[in-house]
Amino acid sequence: MANPVLVEVLRGAVVESAHRGALSVFDADGKSVLEIGDTARPVFPRSAVKAIQALPLVESGAADAYGFGDRELALACASHSGEPAHVELAQAMLAKAGLDRAALECGAHWPSSHDAAIALARAGGVPNALHNNCSGKHSGFLCTCVHSGIAHRGYVKAGHALQAMVRDAMQSVTGAAHDVDHCGTDGCSIPTYAVPLKSFALGFARMATGRGFAPERAKAAKRLLSACMAEPFLVAGTGKADLALMQAAPGRIFVKTGAEAVYCAAVPELGLGIALKCDDGAGRASEVMIAAVLARLLRSDEALAEKLNELARPPVQSRVGAKVGLLRPTAALS
Repeated sequence: MANPVLVEVLRGAVVESAHRGALSVFDADGKSVLEIGDTARPVFPRSAVKAIQALPLVESGAADAYGFGDRELALACASHSGEPAHVELAQAMLAKAGLDRAALECGAHWPSSHDAAIALARAGGVPNALHNNCSGKHSGFLCTCVHSGIAHRGYVKAGHALQAMVRDAMQSVTGAAHDVDHCGTDGCSIPTYAVPLKSFALGFARMATGRGFAPERAKAAKRLLSACMAEPFLVAGTGKADLALMQAAPGRIFVKTGAEAVYCAAVPELGLGIALKCDDGAGRASEVMIAAVLARLLRSDEALAEKLNELARPPVQSRVGAKVGLLRPTAALS
């Protein structure tokens, strides 16, 4: 079936573009709270599931062995913008395990932060793997390897012991098989698995509540989500939607975007997990979708819902900064 239009883009009073998508909200007992579109279709979650992928870092004892607090755990779950604070913290995490950036196998790209990229270029520098938005996650992977006595070279490969740990965590949390027929390679070179959108929603409800987890996993999940909510800048960066959403309700909302317009989120006070995808991969639309569904779920808090609804209606601007239109959720999301 065709997914419904969930976001419209207006120029003046005319709808200029439209974005289709699917959305799933579940509780930790597996009860569907809200489903729009085809939530059974397998979707690559990309970076939206980094908090689940970071479970082995905590469960192996590596995080405690290296003295990691909220800042390091947040960066391990991050898609950061390559600002100096991100780069320096990733480097410090590696140093705790006796490693440096040469151990990273995520590849290099320019910081997504415009200011950070300009500053690096003006200084005559070139990007390295620490500037990669996934360097925090990979630093966590490497720390897990070293602490666990696993040879770290090739840690991004599907057959590596580290990736087996990550895959096992993903399967256990989401309840969905992560098999070779649905395996692809993410932008940072690790395996990524396409599973139903509803499975990710269930997984993040479990992450938020610990329900269905053994005590140690429940503790690790709470620690990771709490770290992200405490340090949202390290999860994202200046001007990022994830930062704005988590700052709108400190300690109450966890959100994490992924490439190709995927979002996963959790609302611990409601015991709910959320997963969504915009069909055409447009991040501008997935950001509207996640803000709108959070406003809907938290509508009893009128002040917070108003903040979230404002984030769900970002302006379309001209080259001189004048507001000439807006993005808005359709009635299906209201």
